[in-house]
Amino acid sequence: MARDGDINEPTREFPGYPTADTLPARSDDTSAPRPGGSAPSGGSPRGLLMVLGAAALAVVVLLGAQATGIFPDFRNPFAKEQTDRSQPPLLKSIQDLSRYVAAEGNFQVVVDLQNDRNNVPDFLLNQRTLFVGAGSVEAYVDFTKISEGAVVESADGKSVEIKLPAPQLGKTNLDLQKSYVFAEERGLLNRLGELVNGDPNRQQQVYQLAEERITAAARDSGLTQRAEENTRKMLEGLLRSLGYEKVTVTYTAP
Repeated sequence: MARDGDINEPTREFPGYPTADTLPARSDDTSAPRPGGSAPSGGSPRGLLMVLGAAALAVVVLLGAQATGIFPDFRNPFAKEQTDRSQPPLLKSIQDLSRYVAAEGNFQVVVDLQNDRNNVPDFLLNQRTLFVGAGSVEAYVDFTKISEGAVVESADGKSVEIKLPAPQLGKTNLDLQKSYVFAEERGLLNRLGELVNGDPNRQQQVYQLAEERITAAARDSGLTQRAEENTRKMLEGLLRSLGYEKVTVTYTAP
């Protein structure tokens, strides 16, 4: 049994607790370190500023070295790359042309093409494409079709008469860089069909329709008449420089 004098003495199991007499003494003693702690340091803000300054200086040095070309460029390891595995072009034929391109027309057409089914809702089965096509058509005179005796010179050598074939229109050249799909609507079944069996030539139909519309517009644009006039002016200037005073250019029926 513990003695009465030992009742207020601290033991290992019951350490002593602060009393009213000891609290002021502990609050006044701020310089003593706490048990298990470290002494307060007054240089922490200064050390943090030094670390930040060193980091900023390192970034400036790296950027300067990269700008001068000492170090290689820093690139994104996940950057997009493009690999061209195309085969070299194969020359299949060469064709000599003896045509004089006298005029060229540039056209633009808007194709609104829709493919759907009767009695089927558009949200299920429908494909509508709004395509803006840009293309050009040349009007030329084929000099290889000049018949024998087409050039007749006068007896005095001062005038000449030339008969040329009528100008004709070349093939429509669709400019894919200036042509684009403005809008496209597809039904649910159309989208599912493309996921299962995609059609790489899906836009071929609108391309062909745009070329047909441009060709028809070129026929009605007076492009061949402009080619006749330009060819006539070219030959008149050329032959008059050779000494002919009168030059007559006529065209045969197409």
